[in-house]
Amino acid sequence: MKLDKLLERLEYEVVQGSDRAEITTLVNDSRKVENGSVFVCISGAMSDGHKFAADVAAKGAAAVVVEKEVEVPEAVTVIKVADTRYALALMSAAYFGYPADKLKIIGVTGTKGKTTTTYMIRSILEGVGHKVGLIGTIEAVIGDETISAANTTPESFTIHQYFARMVEAGCDSVVMEVSSQGLMLHRTAGIPFEIGIFTNLGKDHIGPNEHKDFEDYKRCKAMLFQQCRLGIGNVDDRYFPDLFRDAACRVETFGFSKEADLRAENVELVSRPGYLGVAYRVAGLMDFDVEIDIPGTFSVYNSLTAIAVCRHFGVSPEKIKEVLKKAKVKGRIEMIKVSDEFTLMIDYAHNAMSLESLLTTLKEYHPKRLVCLFGCGGNRSKDRRYEMGEVSGRLADLTIITSDNPRFEEPQAIIDDIKVGIGKTDGKYVEICDRKEAIKYAIRHGQPGDVIVLAGKGHEDYQEIKGVKYPMDERVLIAEVLEELRKGR
Repeated sequence: MKLDKLLERLEYEVVQGSDRAEITTLVNDSRKVENGSVFVCISGAMSDGHKFAADVAAKGAAAVVVEKEVEVPEAVTVIKVADTRYALALMSAAYFGYPADKLKIIGVTGTKGKTTTTYMIRSILEGVGHKVGLIGTIEAVIGDETISAANTTPESFTIHQYFARMVEAGCDSVVMEVSSQGLMLHRTAGIPFEIGIFTNLGKDHIGPNEHKDFEDYKRCKAMLFQQCRLGIGNVDDRYFPDLFRDAACRVETFGFSKEADLRAENVELVSRPGYLGVAYRVAGLMDFDVEIDIPGTFSVYNSLTAIAVCRHFGVSPEKIKEVLKKAKVKGRIEMIKVSDEFTLMIDYAHNAMSLESLLTTLKEYHPKRLVCLFGCGGNRSKDRRYEMGEVSGRLADLTIITSDNPRFEEPQAIIDDIKVGIGKTDGKYVEICDRKEAIKYAIRHGQPGDVIVLAGKGHEDYQEIKGVKYPMDERVLIAEVLEELRKGR
């Protein structure tokens, strides 16, 4: 492959050598360079690829793509661009033969609801015969293969690699979560989104190594609507006008508002032993009744979003109703049967906005007690800890403060920060640092009519401590706790 073929959609300067150089592989990891590679120098938070230019040249790289000056032998071609992350995205698309052009791509962005919405959309479309790839927080799904996710939105090279494999697997469409980080770091640059979705916006991902402030977070989210053909947005969200102010796409809306193109009306909570759900009437662009086996207002929003998308694929109301009744997502209000007397669920709520939404929803079902077990991640903004502590203290009848992913911080220090937030309320709490012991406490002290939420981990099956990820799946912990309690331990 000629280098200029990879650069054909970019503006660039040939600083040294020739853009007609023959290239074997495209890489941005110096450890993967081989003879004939083109190496894209990425300036990251932890390291700068430009520092490895001489090293990759010694390994046989034919070219380097840079945004800064580097010194390499004359035999190595040097291409300069304005932004190497943006360049990597467009070069990756070319490298894999522009697979995105062969797929209908649906991108979902927002602070919460992305994962559930993507699975709902995929379930409905697969139910009417589409073969749908998925890229998201939990996993990537390519045909019958699932790949655990490291990031909500992978690096651009990986995205286009997945797209190419999806085309080979016979997929005709893809639904993917589009994070603010993914947009900010140009991981999705150049992707021709058929539909872009906006779920909602809250103050999250602000701090070191994330977004400098809320305005930057909002600006990055809005980027999706500069590169999709149709934008579908939650008109009830206060930031909807900001996200779509400069949209370059056609716009449709959903929500409870009478102004919404697709509306939810006559919402009713459905509750019976071992079951929490919600029913409502779809009005506006479509007209039918629907019931979902996931409780709460946010479930109405998630399902309404999926309906709005699937309408553009010509899916019938009957098929939508059938599939939504069975839609489940690992770690999103995932009910785990532990008792005939109380309800226990796992949910990924890991910031104040999602936790408040979850707990507010569950209180509407009038449990005897609402018990919330959670911790917070280390090496993240302390504001999240204060805010989550305050939310749980205000809304839960009992909070069990425990450990999450402490990373390089001491778990007790994180717990102490959470207690600062909960101290602003009259909420009752206990602190149990070991997460398994905390879960055992919650189950052992469960009372008839309780709803117990294990928040923060969701689909995650690990705990990160001092840079090492140790296996830890709450489903496994629950099974172990039940066995220990059965044996009287």
